[in-house]
Amino acid sequence: MVNYDVTVFTANLLNATTLNNVHIKLVGTEGESNRKWLVGLKGASSFVIGTTSSFTVSCSASLGKLVLIELDKKHLPLFPEDSWFPAKVEVKSPEGDTYTFPIYRWINDSEVHRFREGTAQRVINDNHHLGRYARQEELKQRAKDYRWHVYAEGIPHCIKTEGPLSLPPEVQFSFTKKTEFAYTAATGLAELKLKGLADRKVKWTDMNDLNRVFWCKRTSISDYVHEHWKEDAFFGYQFLNGVNPMMIQRCTTLPKIFPVTDDMVFPSGQGSLTDEMKKGNIFLCDYKLLDGLKANTINGKKQYLMAPLVLLHKRPDDTLMPIAIQLKQTPADDNPIFLPTDSEYDWLIAKIFVRSAEFNEHQLNVHLLRTHLLAEVFAVSLLRNIPMVHPLYKLLIPHTRYTLQINFLARLTLISPTGVFTQFTSSGGEAMTTILKRSMSSLTYRSLCIPEDIADRGLEDVPNFYYRDDGLKLWDIIHRFVQGVLSYYYKKDTEVQDDPELQKWISDIFEHGFLSQAATGIPERFTTVAELVKFVTMVIFTGSAQHSAVNSGQYDYGGWMPNTPTSLQLPPPTTKGKTSKETMLQTFPDVNVTVQGMSVLWLLSKQSSDFVPLGQYPEDHFSEDTPCKLIKAFQEELKVLSAAIKARNESLELPYTYMDPAEVENSVAI
Repeated sequence: MVNYDVTVFTANLLNATTLNNVHIKLVGTEGESNRKWLVGLKGASSFVIGTTSSFTVSCSASLGKLVLIELDKKHLPLFPEDSWFPAKVEVKSPEGDTYTFPIYRWINDSEVHRFREGTAQRVINDNHHLGRYARQEELKQRAKDYRWHVYAEGIPHCIKTEGPLSLPPEVQFSFTKKTEFAYTAATGLAELKLKGLADRKVKWTDMNDLNRVFWCKRTSISDYVHEHWKEDAFFGYQFLNGVNPMMIQRCTTLPKIFPVTDDMVFPSGQGSLTDEMKKGNIFLCDYKLLDGLKANTINGKKQYLMAPLVLLHKRPDDTLMPIAIQLKQTPADDNPIFLPTDSEYDWLIAKIFVRSAEFNEHQLNVHLLRTHLLAEVFAVSLLRNIPMVHPLYKLLIPHTRYTLQINFLARLTLISPTGVFTQFTSSGGEAMTTILKRSMSSLTYRSLCIPEDIADRGLEDVPNFYYRDDGLKLWDIIHRFVQGVLSYYYKKDTEVQDDPELQKWISDIFEHGFLSQAATGIPERFTTVAELVKFVTMVIFTGSAQHSAVNSGQYDYGGWMPNTPTSLQLPPPTTKGKTSKETMLQTFPDVNVTVQGMSVLWLLSKQSSDFVPLGQYPEDHFSEDTPCKLIKAFQEELKVLSAAIKARNESLELPYTYMDPAEVENSVAI
């Protein structure tokens, strides 16, 4: 007889305990054990939350190299069937070898579940017939659990599910996340309801009333915004380091539809647009995706959503200042170009219309489409097509945490017919789908890769551009990590080309995420290791750093409504000289619309207590030394960058924290 020492680790998650009888079978290259009931000295407490329990499995002869284990649990008459979340199983063989079997999933039934030994394997290296069979059976089940669904034509597909509880258990929120999310959602509006504001469908009549609402929930940055929102320098700053750093681009030729003259922007004759463009000092933000949309009707009142053009000038002191704003795309007598030299409220109302356009462009294109919806596509394709033993699964699965459930909730509570965005933003209704479709048609692979995106927009040397500075460093750190891991498993380009699971992953992404549009530049298949490394870098960056950059500051910059109105309910002025403070107040969204917007931005910006920062991997999916060492090196590089960002921020009047690795979540989880 030979003995195998079996150690079972139950995860330290709420409700991870099972009181059912647990059985195991060991399967090796030379045979398999009998099904063994795991009974130990701890008795019924062997598999309680956070427990490590040891057992012995005896066999008549060595099983050879262990390939997989089979686990199942059976409930006794006095104990109902429960759910168990084992983290991993370690087995020490009589030859002295230790095998690790990562699990990290809920077992809710009495079926037999097979788990592979932790060494990552591509299908071509999976030589044991039982290993290949387990691989095939796993993917068959995954194809049933993770099915594609067309939520709306012309936008990325999503997971098909009836609700959060219908999602496979391993991708659902933890109890902690579920409880905190529900509590934040409920209390955010409750505080405002107590003030009798959430149902007030009336206009603001006094800025002091707005101030009192703002004081309900504040951050240090929202306080800064409240103080500086009218200032041109801060207006310009937000295009670089606010929640949407994706609009601004260097302007080398003025658009014909934006007939700005030197006399308008350099009235004293101390410069010219041509000269300043040659020097690289002129920048453009063009909201053309919003042109011609039918704006929402809220509280029975027509709303207004413009498609502005904004011209900015980098001054010798490196401040970025707005110098001209046109609120509609087509030049006309009733579409004036607003200038800083106009009256206070003419110029301020023009900036307010830009900031409202910015809110809608940011939420639907930059935030929802380019992070949430794409992250879901990457996750569903991974879960459908890549088995747990594959190196890509091990690398990417931590970067899918909570994404499927948070996106289902977004579709249900934000963009559904009864959703908050549908009801309380100017782009709600049919405009929302149009914006998403237009955004999808303009989406490119290059724009998802920050080094290329920054170069394409001509922003390589813009000063005080912390999104770029931190983002490029993060991209490089992620790229080195991904390159190290994938190059360990793929030594040659042909190994990438010959991996059918990998090719099915990218094929599904191309079809269901980018709707088979070759013009996007998204690869239909991988032909080189370098291509694979770049794409996986983009996937991790999109779901972590990019999402943090466009999500985490939403309340910081939008909590003070005048800086980022969700909607506006008077048309823009067609002539100058008629706008006043009263006009501005009447243009702002109604009281109930304001507080609904504040509440949802607070929810979307709230970090969960079970937040996992970028590069931290509580689950040990890799077992080989090389990837484990690469993970430690990755974590150390992130730690160094985090310290550098914190040191820089100490000298900034307005710190930029959204790409500090310590503040970046591993996945789209909020």
